[in-house]
Amino acid sequence: MSKPLPALVRLHLTGLRLLLVFTVLCGLAYPLLITGIAELALPGQANGSLVRLHGRVVGSSLIGQAFNLPTRVALPDPRWFQSRPSAAGSGYDPTASGASNLGPNDAALTRTIKLRRAAVALFDGVAPASVPPDAVTASASGLDPDISPAYAYEQVNRVARVRRLSPVLVRRLVVAHTQGRSLGFLGQPRVDVVTLNLALARLG
Repeated sequence: MSKPLPALVRLHLTGLRLLLVFTVLCGLAYPLLITGIAELALPGQANGSLVRLHGRVVGSSLIGQAFNLPTRVALPDPRWFQSRPSAAGSGYDPTASGASNLGPNDAALTRTIKLRRAAVALFDGVAPASVPPDAVTASASGLDPDISPAYAYEQVNRVARVRRLSPVLVRRLVVAHTQGRSLGFLGQPRVDVVTLNLALARLG
């Protein structure tokens, strides 16, 4: 009965050695190698695509954020380009990423879109019929940093008026921050609101 014991012990020791080897390879060496390559080749992306203003981190170009007035009630700040609505927590909460999960025929969603369209039209001084769809609907993640060029251009006159800037200058900022389709055929043209507002802040 005692003869099989050494073989069993050897099997356990072999398994333990394999566990330790693969733990070092897959749990330490591989992650450190990939992190090192990323830091060398793409340091900005490796660290979260952070954006800075006057040396201070103010956000990430990968995660949208709300640009509201500093009031107890969340009201959009007319000085900034506005992001699309967000269903993530109280809005752009990275710990609660997600959509509303309401279907296109849902009465609550239809009513919300109608109210949003009227509010956006009043805020930007345009006709409700001209408000783009992304101005009144949230993304699937609730953290999308991009808006359509149409929604960005709609906001140009309002931003220029409040900041006492030339609409031509503000429109040029939108053009400069408009990205085309990924790889030339994936997705739609888009404007990153965070980086656009960062450029706007740098104007003073």
